[in-house]
This record gives sequence, structure tokens and C-alpha cells, in this order.
Amino acid sequence: MHTTNDAVTTVVDAPDSWQVGPYTFSSRLLVGTGRYASITQARRAIDESGAEMVTVALRRVDLTANAPSVLDAIDLDRHTLLPNTAGCYTAEDAVRTAHLAREAGMGDLLKLEVIGCPKTLYPDNEETLRAAKMLSEQGFVVMAYCGDDVVVCRRLEDAGVAAVMPLAAPIGSGLGIRNPHNLRLILEEVSLPVVVDAGVGTASDAAVALELGCSAVLMNSAIAGANDPIAMARAMRLAVAGGRLAALAGRMPRKLYATASSPLDGLIA
Repeated sequence: MHTTNDAVTTVVDAPDSWQVGPYTFSSRLLVGTGRYASITQARRAIDESGAEMVTVALRRVDLTANAPSVLDAIDLDRHTLLPNTAGCYTAEDAVRTAHLAREAGMGDLLKLEVIGCPKTLYPDNEETLRAAKMLSEQGFVVMAYCGDDVVVCRRLEDAGVAAVMPLAAPIGSGLGIRNPHNLRLILEEVSLPVVVDAGVGTASDAAVALELGCSAVLMNSAIAGANDPIAMARAMRLAVAGGRLAALAGRMPRKLYATASSPLDGLIA
């Protein structure tokens, strides 16, 4: 913040956006399309979230069918589609799935997900790195789901990905950010956007992710699994906005002892 005469300029007045490859976004909340009670509910929740980027699991959508699908919940005039390779367990499967999406007209933006453990849904780091290198060389703009491991994130950056997406906790667990220290290390060591992906449970988790300095947060179950998904979508939108603004504003220093909020000088005896 600075003052010029009587005018005060703050971060509130400045435009704020972030970029993934050639794509620029204002919303820092990314949402999914699964687990909703209906397509109508999914559409309303997506709208209420204010998200500009919406992800869909390619292997759970029949691109050749004429029947309604989760794709009907996405307004492609207002939202950028982020196809993802959920359900893939090898680099080859992920690359094949990505090409099918591009051939179906879904573009080159992709969330890469290669699972190594079906129980925890943790990523397979080795296969994710192999797939990331292949897809980046083939012109995809890759956002890579990964563990909260700074070494893996640096190697993904070297592999050419456009963003790293470390998990906060296991997919669908709702446990929140379990290791903020690791996220801070990743933010220090990579120059790419860092998007928290998986494990968010409620609005405070989303706010923490943005307060730490992450570029954005992606979620599905936290909204779709809420008692009122529409209300939770709005809560997440507000939390992400608040967390980002708090990060820009800069929090007060932490102190061991109390400091009076009112001046002690000039007290009335």
C-alpha cells in the first residue's frame, strides 16, 4: 500500500490474474464435475463457484454417446475445459487418453494424473514424469497431479509441465492441508503455478492454500459431497478470494507475547 496526497492505493485496486501456459484466468478456484446428484446440480454448483476452469475425467465419459453426460454441466462459452487422465495407471495410458481428448476437440490443456496406488490414489511419480515429458514434447499444456514432494515438482518443471498440482491429502478424503511446510518448499523451489489438488474439505482449507501463496486450488468432492453443494460452492469462491487477498495484503508478524492494539501513550490517569 502507498499514499499519494490523500489517495491510497492498495492491492484491492490492482487487477489479479494467473497464467497456465498461454491461458490466463481470473478465478483461482478450479472445480470438477463428479459425484453430483444430477447434471442440474453440477451446473448450478459450477456457476456458483465462479470457476473458469472445469475438469472432467476423460475415462469416465463416453465421447461417442448421445446420452446426457457431465459435459452438459459445462458452459463452454464461459468455462475452459480441463480434461484429466484420472483412472490411468501407466504413462502410455495417460498419453493415449490425452490424444483421444485432443482428437475429440478438447484442446491441448490437460490435467495429467497417473495413479500408483489404488487404495490411496497417490500418484506414480516415475510414470507421471514419463508421461509429462512425452505430452509436453507433443504440444500439450500439462498440469501435473503429484505428491507434495519438492524434488518431484522440480523434475516435473524440468519435464516441461505448465503447472504442478501437489495433493493436500488423499483424493476425496476431505482431510485438508496436511503438510503446509512441504507446500511452502515447493513454492520456493519451482517457478511454475502451484495448484493444490485433492484433499480439501471445507472453505478454510481453500483459504489456507491461497494464503500460503498457491496460485489456485482444485476441488470436487468438497463441493459435491457437502450437504448443500450450491452453498459450499459459494463458500469456496469466497474463501479462495479471501485467501488470495490476505496473501497479497501480507499478514501481521507472529509474536510470542501480547501487544496492545491501542497506544499506551497518553493514557488518562
